[in-house]
Amino acid sequence: MWPTYLKGFKAYLQLERSLSDHSVSAYLHDVAILARYIGDAHPSCKPEEVTTEQLQQCVHALAALGIASTSQARIISGIKAFFRYLLTEEIISRNPADLLETPKLARKLPAVLSYEEIERMLRAIDHSKAEGTRNRAILETMYSCGLRVSEVTGLKISQLYPEPGFIRVTGKGDKERLIPIGEAALKQIALYQHNIRCHLTIPAAFSDVLFLSQRGQPLSRVMIFYIIKDLARRAQIDKNISPHTFRHSFATHLIEGGADLRAVQQMLGHESITTTEIYTHIDRDYLRDTLQRFHPGYR
Repeated sequence: MWPTYLKGFKAYLQLERSLSDHSVSAYLHDVAILARYIGDAHPSCKPEEVTTEQLQQCVHALAALGIASTSQARIISGIKAFFRYLLTEEIISRNPADLLETPKLARKLPAVLSYEEIERMLRAIDHSKAEGTRNRAILETMYSCGLRVSEVTGLKISQLYPEPGFIRVTGKGDKERLIPIGEAALKQIALYQHNIRCHLTIPAAFSDVLFLSQRGQPLSRVMIFYIIKDLARRAQIDKNISPHTFRHSFATHLIEGGADLRAVQQMLGHESITTTEIYTHIDRDYLRDTLQRFHPGYR
């Protein structure tokens, strides 16, 4: 019975919610965990017979296994989506997941680079090598636009609009958004295209992909991670840095400069404003630190 409902749930996520393959797999994985638990604890229980109490027992079992709160929250989110689907399809008349509580998560502030640290990383690039020109263009683009690493690796030439100064990005859930791009980033992209990329042997399938390896292949997320880690080491920056750090720095610097939160939300492609609000917390820490360092009467 569970496999039948999971098949319908998969079709619902793909067709009605238009989720990416990655998101669909994550949801199905989460519901499969519930299905295994119910199958072991209540073998004769069908999906439409599951109670709130049984769902709570499943969550307690996850906690007892030592599964992190973040993972528990993700699994609960998948379970809630499944029962919303059953309700939509009128397979159930009451949603047992409505009262299911998500564990409280500690809000961790991401690492942020100062503008001076970003400049140090850019200066650490070896421009005598072909990949140096490419890497400079990648970092300038990431910082200028606040892109996710998948958005950088998937960026296409046809998505660049140099004249008006915008790029078109395909983000989570295949949603597109237009983001302004700075002159420094456009200049570095042009240098890379006209001096490096044009000399690569590029398979037809990748002819529109902007950032490529020396073999004309799209760069992997891991490769971008390696490039940034290596440059941080060369620049002697002792922080836990990843490609996402540039995205965090982009948003933080905008908020610190007085940018409107809604505008930052749009540029980052956040579905909810609450996700963007984390940067206001960073800003408050920055303001407090500024007071402590420079205000003679602050205690």
